[in-house]
Amino acid sequence: MDGVHRAGVPGVYGEVRAADRTWRGASGVADTTTGRPVSADMRHRVGSITKTFTAAAVMQQVEQGRIRLDAPIGGYLPRLVPGERGRSITVRMLLNHTSGIPDYVPYAFPSLQADSPASLDDNRFRQFTPEELIELGLAAPPAGEPGGPTGVYSNTNYLLLGRLLERVSGTTAEEYITRNVIDRAGLRHTAFPAGARIEGPHSRMYESLYGLIDPARDYSVYNMSWTGTGAAVVSTMEDVNRFYGRLLDGGIVSRSSLTQMQRTVPVRALDGTTIEYGLGLHKVVIADCGTFWGHDGTVWGAAMMSLTRADGKRQMSVAVNLARWNERDSSGRPQPHPIDGALSTLYRQALCDTGKAPQGPAAAP
Repeated sequence: MDGVHRAGVPGVYGEVRAADRTWRGASGVADTTTGRPVSADMRHRVGSITKTFTAAAVMQQVEQGRIRLDAPIGGYLPRLVPGERGRSITVRMLLNHTSGIPDYVPYAFPSLQADSPASLDDNRFRQFTPEELIELGLAAPPAGEPGGPTGVYSNTNYLLLGRLLERVSGTTAEEYITRNVIDRAGLRHTAFPAGARIEGPHSRMYESLYGLIDPARDYSVYNMSWTGTGAAVVSTMEDVNRFYGRLLDGGIVSRSSLTQMQRTVPVRALDGTTIEYGLGLHKVVIADCGTFWGHDGTVWGAAMMSLTRADGKRQMSVAVNLARWNERDSSGRPQPHPIDGALSTLYRQALCDTGKAPQGPAAAP
């Protein structure tokens, strides 16, 4: 962790579990102005780790017979996804990103397409509705054919799943996930944020946007309506480890549901890499170390990685308070940065001491 801090991350913190042993640690600062240190128990915006919570909630409704995985989404949400698209795209395709619906983020933050960070500030306190964000994604050129062999990662899919949960449960998706996933897992410091500020001890969260924001700007105060059931959850590293441990042990969904969640397809991630993706779960195989399940996540100023070995006996959740630190070359490709190597070393040590480190937005470009 000290190496990650020295490489350029203001603050890094996390928890590693190995069988009955637990290690928690932190390095660096939570506030670059005051020098306030980070601590391992801080709350953090966990980004797309939220997708695993949402997927687990959907699978609970599948178990109760209110949702069918291979039913067309248009049968549940005919006004949101009408016509042929609604008939062709199934719930499963939303969960594993094979729907072909593109991500709405470049359209909700239009300055990103012009390499400008202006939209990040324009939208800091904007209250989006899920419907308007979904419409942006549906109006954009398709990312692929529904059910294609390779998926394309899209936040639009998980906002649609949030509306689906609301439709079948009779309550908001956030309320359903809180009662039936967060509370069931016994998570004491995990919640959807009630406003733009994070409650409880937390770090400032610095966004670099591939060198376009220099020095990196604090976005820890932000209205998370722009991402909702896709990436809005706030948690601690201890809670995230507990969540994945309970999920993989059959404590949140049934074993048959977990088997469905672990059926993977190749998906092109937002960073351009191809990952093995199930239903809200990312599969990582590390040579000479094992198979791990989990997710990574990033929102403005915050990134993290959480992985749990298939046997549940090794877990790692690590957060950093800097996002998109890599500068881009003339073709737009993010360039290697010392932070990437330092994080890889940390992950390798935390997960198995040897072998290849996992890749993802919080790990490498």
